[in-house]
Amino acid sequence: MIDPLSFRDGMSRLIGAVTVITTDGPAGQGGFTASAVCSVTDDPPMLLVCMNRNSRQHNVFSSNGVLCVNVLTADQETISRTFSGAATVQERFQIDRWSVLETGAPALENALVNFDARIVQTIEAGTHSIFLCGIVSVRVEPEVHSGLAYYARKYHPIAAHRREE
Repeated sequence: MIDPLSFRDGMSRLIGAVTVITTDGPAGQGGFTASAVCSVTDDPPMLLVCMNRNSRQHNVFSSNGVLCVNVLTADQETISRTFSGAATVQERFQIDRWSVLETGAPALENALVNFDARIVQTIEAGTHSIFLCGIVSVRVEPEVHSGLAYYARKYHPIAAHRREE
């Protein structure tokens, strides 16, 4: 078996979209930065989100049973850093503009895309919970053509190429 540091070093070479995962409901608001998000199936529309069970917010997400995956644009690195740092939950939601879609989880208004979802199943794996999420609403920002990626422990803007018509 390999050591965890070697695994983390290897995984840092896997390019990931930067997302902020949010929730709201009876257990309160919560939000964290994640790159461990992946599509599962498009019929029915599902994705997965991985969250460390030792996180102070883990029970908030589990209890609320809803979340929104907010995929960040190239100019939203500050939002990612705020949601991954020591800021309080209240301070995290004071940055930028938020609304809600169907589930009531906070949706970043100018995100590249918002996936509003209900947690339909939780799988425990090692230190993390894998939330399998059924998508109930999607909002795409049509005017934004650049995303934010995380690679080799650094942020990188990613610009989409537009096809000539």
